[in-house]
Amino acid sequence: MKLSESVIAVSGGFGVLGRAVAATLAGYGTTVASIDFAAAPTTGQAPGIRLYGGVDLADEEAANSLMKRIAHDAGRLDGLINIAGGFRWEKLDGGVLETWDSMYRINLRTAVVACKSALPYLVKSGNGRIVNIGAMGAVKAGAGMGAYAASKAGIFKLTEALAEELKDRGVTVNAILPSMIDTPRNRLDMPDADFSRWVAPSAIAEVIAFLLSDAAGAVTGALIPVTGRV
Repeated sequence: MKLSESVIAVSGGFGVLGRAVAATLAGYGTTVASIDFAAAPTTGQAPGIRLYGGVDLADEEAANSLMKRIAHDAGRLDGLINIAGGFRWEKLDGGVLETWDSMYRINLRTAVVACKSALPYLVKSGNGRIVNIGAMGAVKAGAGMGAYAASKAGIFKLTEALAEELKDRGVTVNAILPSMIDTPRNRLDMPDADFSRWVAPSAIAEVIAFLLSDAAGAVTGALIPVTGRV
């Protein structure tokens, strides 16, 4: 797939990582459909990026309508990057079950629904790509990480199962597993950390761009750590 000729949907597109990915892909000439639950920003977006705000990707009807609209607006849909997600640190002792439900809905259900809704268009593309965002923190969860890690571990299994399901239909499915991403919020929360060891959003974006490209056509079902020096 030539990035300069492709149409890629990016969920969580208005966040730090989503914006970096959208800008990187747009720089390669990709038409980017940037999706988010938040309202679309009015400024600061790179050229070549179409904004779709106020969309709840956990809602199947809303997701179906959105993918249809993107394919209509751009003429096709070749790839989906599932960045939409959230984090909550909470121990089970003293915590609430709603945290588990929330992490499932935000981190896993949105990806499942988005994949299901985009699938007809990705198969039609003949060279479709799905890239999911997992987390190294789901490989070995620490205290207070149970709900988050469980939802991200679900991304692992979604990626593997869907890759097997689609391997004869021209669609690859892979996931990247970042460690600590260098974002303003993470710097604020951990001011004493060595930020140089964290992974820059732009570096993650380049890995995703590779997985969308023809060069990665033989890669599917992979869970790829992107950890910097953490």
